[in-house]
Amino acid sequence: MNVSWQEEFNASVSGEPESCAILRNPSSRIALYTFLLAGIVCTVVGNFLVVLAIAYFKQLQSPTNCFVMSLAVADFLVGLLVMPSSMVRTVEGCWHFGATFCQLHSSLDVMLCTASIFHLSCIAFDRYYAVCNPLVYSSKMSPGRVVLLIVVCWAVPLLISFGPILLGLHKAGVAIPLPENVCVFLVNRVYAVMASMVAFYFPMAIMLVAYWKIYKAAKRQAMQISAMESQMAAGVGRDSSKKQRHRNSLRRERKAAKTLGIIMGVFLVFWLPFFTLNIVDPFIDYSTAGVVWDVLLWLGYVNSSLNPFLYGLFNRSFRRAFFMIMGCRICLPGSNPSMDLSLSKKDGNDHQ
Repeated sequence: MNVSWQEEFNASVSGEPESCAILRNPSSRIALYTFLLAGIVCTVVGNFLVVLAIAYFKQLQSPTNCFVMSLAVADFLVGLLVMPSSMVRTVEGCWHFGATFCQLHSSLDVMLCTASIFHLSCIAFDRYYAVCNPLVYSSKMSPGRVVLLIVVCWAVPLLISFGPILLGLHKAGVAIPLPENVCVFLVNRVYAVMASMVAFYFPMAIMLVAYWKIYKAAKRQAMQISAMESQMAAGVGRDSSKKQRHRNSLRRERKAAKTLGIIMGVFLVFWLPFFTLNIVDPFIDYSTAGVVWDVLLWLGYVNSSLNPFLYGLFNRSFRRAFFMIMGCRICLPGSNPSMDLSLSKKDGNDHQ
């Protein structure tokens, strides 16, 4: 353990109960609370909009969006159950909620963040078949298989979080005493490596391979679209309307793959530093400063806030659904869950 952490722990043990609160002055604490609370609200509201949009509008109820909806539930729970107490711990510099809730909080943190990345793996798998093997997509992504994959996305994170943490297996052999007013998720080397591999690196490898294949397929499809446009411009063929529909379908699949690829890339950028440090820290005698852990952890939490905005930015159907929900238009008597979200007076025929 590094000297700065040891000094903080000694001060927490020997000082007054409120001593940890003087780590920051009142103005910086207010600024941090405001900033982090805004992030929590964005996380909860944004992901709730995703869940409500998919649940209400039939056009959004696809196999891919089943994974997106389940992912939004995980991110919603991160904002609702994990981030508030993490905010208090970060700002106050100590833990006010007891050892039992510390274990529960750590378990929920590991479980929900792992569930997020598992869902992204399933989304990559789904997009791979939709773009690269569209003829077998409906059989590979049947409703039963989608449900099974979603169950796996929740069951595996549950097994690697609550079980080891509540039994204390994650810190077996770690002889570092912690004060009662500190909630630090210390893990031994075995758990750090195994949990990080299962929760992050293996799914990351699956996603990277899937999107690399999708990228290559998208390049081939771009050439097909270009050839079709040349034929249509020359007026070749009586099936120009069929070719137009095929071209639009290819474009939608490429756009969806691109959007989900960006979402996955953002996830990796925000979580890779944390999981890398999570493996390294036990091998350097837990010498990483607490503030570094806080920064990297909150970078990961920010990802849960960003996904709904990415959907609205890149997907026109989600964007229109969000505006209709926020404007309470779905509450009006004439609201139709089966309405076409892809088209509007301004948008014309440009889908998604």
